This record gives sequence, C-alpha cells and structure tokens, in this order.
Amino acid sequence: MAGMKNPICFYALTIFSTATYTSPSSSRSFTHPLPSSTTTSTAQKTEYLSTLRQSVTKLQDEVNAFLTEKMEVDKALAAEVGLKVDEKKEEERYGEEDVEDEG
Repeated sequence: MAGMKNPICFYALTIFSTATYTSPSSSRSFTHPLPSSTTTSTAQKTEYLSTLRQSVTKLQDEVNAFLTEKMEVDKALAAEVGLKVDEKKEEERYGEEDVEDEG
C-alpha cells in the first residue's frame, strides 16, 4: 500500500449480558456490557469476577424493576374493569424472586 507506513489495526471486543422478556403483547431486551477478561494474576481475576457479578446484578435489578412495573400496570387495568388480581397467579406468570438464592 503506497503511502502507508506501519498500519496498525485495533479490534475491540465488547461482551454483553442480555435478557429478553417476551409476551404475546410485547417484548423488551435488557443489555449490559461485561468486562473483558485479559487477566492473569489472582488479584486481577478476583477484580474481574467482582465486576462481572456487579454487572449481572444490575441486569437482574433492571429486569425485576420492569416486571414489578408490568405487574402493577396489569393490576391497575384489572381493577379498572372490576377484576380481582390473584397474587398467586401473578407470581406464576411473572416469576417470584427467590431471596434465599441471592449471594
């Protein structure tokens, strides 16, 4: 290549954690970047795993907030038409967070 001296190419790789909610009436994706792992020492690996855990926790918090909001909207719509919301069915439909399984 005439006129080019020492061309350098840089490639950046970004990894994401993604969760997708899909229902008959809508869908939504949640995406958070994850740290790349170029670690070698134990301290670097520990820091990487800590950052990874924080990113996944943020993703989980965002999904939980979305589902809670969706449940509240559904309850309000049901109340408008005079229906009583069955909490047990709501938990089955949207899932219930198991607090005991958390870190």
